[in-house]
Amino acid sequence: MTSTAEERQRHIVRTARTTGAVDVNTLAAQLGVAKETVRRDLRALEDHGLVRRTHGGAYPVESAGFETTLAFRATSHVPEKRRVAAAAAELVGDAETVFVDEGFTPQLIAEALPRDRPLTVVTASLPVAGALAGAENTSVLLLGGRVRAGTLATVDHWTTKMLAGFVLDLAFIGANGISREHGLTTPDPAVGEVKAQAIRAARRTVFAGVHTKFGAVSFCRFAEIGALEAIVTSTLLPSAEAHRYSLLGPQVIRV
Repeated sequence: MTSTAEERQRHIVRTARTTGAVDVNTLAAQLGVAKETVRRDLRALEDHGLVRRTHGGAYPVESAGFETTLAFRATSHVPEKRRVAAAAAELVGDAETVFVDEGFTPQLIAEALPRDRPLTVVTASLPVAGALAGAENTSVLLLGGRVRAGTLATVDHWTTKMLAGFVLDLAFIGANGISREHGLTTPDPAVGEVKAQAIRAARRTVFAGVHTKFGAVSFCRFAEIGALEAIVTSTLLPSAEAHRYSLLGPQVIRV
């Protein structure tokens, strides 16, 4: 299958977004081109911010026009997400009111929260509310608003207005991208508004996310790195890079 560079690159991005990652060897066989040609395509796509290269392949970067669904997130990097979520949940301390963001990692954090004492959880996420609804000692407050199909979370002015009425001890926040230059970003302005309002309402903010989030930049910035008390990620984020983030203010925990 011979094709132009543009056709090959479109195929690569489509495959990466469908499957979550691409492999140089497989792509070379599929496209009928040399591995070096595929590597060149991946370099070009990385320069355009569409993928991030890994050893032997690449994975898609979330952007203004592309966002993975909750169903997809529940199948990628799951062991890493579980480790990160468990470590993040340990930062609850003596917090009595906690905001839990939308997304799969925050959902895992919600499931790891302590059940042995009273806790009020505020969330815009239907799956988070569902996971905690039957938990002993946990009171769940689900924010109203328009439900986004891909993430099953509420957004818009109803959601942010409810949030503005609260003072929260701690917010667990997710993002589509986190970078030292652009802070925390997400593709959808409505989602960004909810996240920004949760951070304003909270005394402490913790970002939890896997290594693939770092260096990725999306359309809407909703917080600076300095707004975070802590960043929880895995050891797949290099220690030198973790140190650079810590210089901006937050404690960086790698698990």
